[in-house]
Amino acid sequence: MMPKGYKKETGYGTAKGLGGLSYHKIAEKMNEKDFKMNHSTARNIFVNGLIKIACNLSTLHGQNFDQKKIKKIAIDPRFQEAVADYMREIEHEKKSQDVDK
Repeated sequence: MMPKGYKKETGYGTAKGLGGLSYHKIAEKMNEKDFKMNHSTARNIFVNGLIKIACNLSTLHGQNFDQKKIKKIAIDPRFQEAVADYMREIEHEKKSQDVDK
């Protein structure tokens, strides 16, 4: 638990802040599909996915960060926004390739 009044220097990233759903909404939708989940679990899954991406990117660039540093990168909203931008770019490219066919 963070001390009262604690402010993270880079802020906090959220799935909703990236144009998606809030963790509560994600959990709600998963429960509707018979996957028992609460908002904390939704966030943990989101962060664990970002940790995998951060780990692979750091390895790709020849960096050998420890798990603490990788998690710090993964939960940084700037990293999350970069990943979201990249995913949107790929989606846009796929759509434009489908139109060209």
